[in-house]
Amino acid sequence: MVGVLVIGYARDAVDFTDPIIPPGVDAARLEAGLERDLQSMRDRGWQPAQLVIRPEEDLPQRITTHLEGKSYDCIVIGGGVRMTTKHVPELERVVNAVKKGAPHTPIAFNSGPDTSGDAAARWVRPEVR
Repeated sequence: MVGVLVIGYARDAVDFTDPIIPPGVDAARLEAGLERDLQSMRDRGWQPAQLVIRPEEDLPQRITTHLEGKSYDCIVIGGGVRMTTKHVPELERVVNAVKKGAPHTPIAFNSGPDTSGDAAARWVRPEVR
């Protein structure tokens, strides 16, 4: 079974006033999109998982601890983590922690709260699907 990990900020950690966040996206729309996306992955026969993070956390430790003993076919880093220039250092820590904890796992980037499955599909090996 295809395993996909989606890493994203806790809903209350996203700054929806940041101009880089698409117009109309708020906590409710984000949550609804994420739920649709997780269900879409389940409908594909995949096993999705979420890792909810906060910018102030020890991100490398949190991510590498989560990845210990687990295997994913793709790890998707959410838009809230990478879209804002306010959190570039956190994005770097996330990417480097994923590389360290899952060095052979493809990393994908979604384009919205309901596109993580599509992002992962670009990287999941066809024979695994």
